[in-house]
Amino acid sequence: MARRERPKAVTLSEAAATRVKSIMARRGAGFLRVGVKNGGCAGMEYVMDYVEAPEMLDERVEDKGVEIVLESKALLFLLGTELDYETTTLHSKFVFRNPNQTDACGCGESVTIVPVREM
Repeated sequence: MARRERPKAVTLSEAAATRVKSIMARRGAGFLRVGVKNGGCAGMEYVMDYVEAPEMLDERVEDKGVEIVLESKALLFLLGTELDYETTTLHSKFVFRNPNQTDACGCGESVTIVPVREM
């Protein structure tokens, strides 16, 4: 019996994939690690950092030719998220389009996220 492909925990837009490729090419090695942490007026904040190697329980995600890692403790908060990269006249930044996000503060720095309950 053929196994069906497991859905990706997080996907990347073309713009995000292009930006991550560019950033990581300049670094030469390692991974972009995505997670969440407690903080801000809405309760949680998205975090991104460079790591030399994934931690043992991190989820590795490959999409559009880019591999990123997700913090294991953040996985239930990030399932279904699309990571995008937007550029406007005033800023360039990564944007999280997360179906688990229920609220955000006025400045956009912190969010309220509920963990996925059923899959």
